[in-house]
Amino acid sequence: MKDDPGTYHTDSAAESLGDKLEGIIRDLPDDRVTLAEILDLLGQEGLLILAAFLTLVFLIPVSIPGVSTVFGAAILLIGFCRLFNRGLWVPERIRKRQLPSETLRPGLRKGLIWFRRLERVSRPHRLRWVTRGRVMPALSDCAIILGAVLLMAPFGLIPFSNTLPAVAILLLAIGLLERDGACIILGHLTNLATIFYFALLIGGGGFTLYKLFRYF
Repeated sequence: MKDDPGTYHTDSAAESLGDKLEGIIRDLPDDRVTLAEILDLLGQEGLLILAAFLTLVFLIPVSIPGVSTVFGAAILLIGFCRLFNRGLWVPERIRKRQLPSETLRPGLRKGLIWFRRLERVSRPHRLRWVTRGRVMPALSDCAIILGAVLLMAPFGLIPFSNTLPAVAILLLAIGLLERDGACIILGHLTNLATIFYFALLIGGGGFTLYKLFRYF
């Protein structure tokens, strides 16, 4: 039987997910890195592990120009691939987009600290009804797609505008990997919090522009 492309197989002797991600960060090229090189380092471990890895750099409220577009687009494709049970296909332009390793690696390492904290609070098989059947996992895949769209929104220079959707995606990925319904629910709630935050930004910006227009 064909495995789900997002399935993560583990055993008692296997490395933890955090250890695997730390190894990928350690093995990044010294100068510049492309998504294709990250995919090669990851191998066939699973779409959810890739999604988790791509969120790490956004777990600190510091923006690295261009990263949210490339990583957000990759996570968006991961969400669609999981939703339709397909292997990951990434356009060549996104695969070959170069990003500076010297700024990316420190951000990933700092993000990994927060990832390990979230990983410790995860408990397999909590609220099992959230991970069972066809509808609930499909809703989680749709939430990953929504989180990727929010991650790509043009608010990168505003604090936490990348962090909130990244946390939502990470919680969803961990929840699906660990079959932890509580993590998945927290991921959905964080997506809603992101939408509310963006609405405040748009509303506040629109009100400020209106006041300036009235003033002049």
